Amino acid sequence: MHNLKTVTGSKTAKKRRGRGNASGKGNYSGRGMKGQRARSGGKGGLKLRGVRGYLQRVPKSRGFNSLKVKRAEVNLSQLEAAFKAGEIVTPKIMVARGLIKSVKQGVKVLALGEIKKNLEIKANAFSKSAVRAIIKAGGKVGVIKKELKRPVKVRAKSSGKK
Repeated sequence: MHNLKTVTGSKTAKKRRGRGNASGKGNYSGRGMKGQRARSGGKGGLKLRGVRGYLQRVPKSRGFNSLKVKRAEVNLSQLEAAFKAGEIVTPKIMVARGLIKSVKQGVKVLALGEIKKNLEIKANAFSKSAVRAIIKAGGKVGVIKKELKRPVKVRAKSSGKK
């Protein structure tokens, strides 16, 4: 404990105003020459404002960011065009064929369009009408039970000053 030292620059001496010209803060004590702000009581402090003034200065951002997982969506018409009859369709193959961009948040198959080929489709979720259409066409449905991570909301780190 006896050899601890303060970090350089952490403690600064108070400005000693009005101690003559040699101090650098003589004559007008750092207030400039004339004017309201040079007089005593001239510099106004913090203004007490209501909530309304504060809200008017905050930029307007609408809506909210949902924490619900947003899966990549694929329609039956896309699967019909991209695959041949009897093929096994998985999310990784869908990415390879350019139907979806990423598998991270999972894949949901929707029933837009028609399917006539018997495909074995594996995805994280299906709409009820999509399941009916796939089975009616002679295909199979497989649900991938994978724990999906929620999108994390990134917050700016504070500088530590209060």
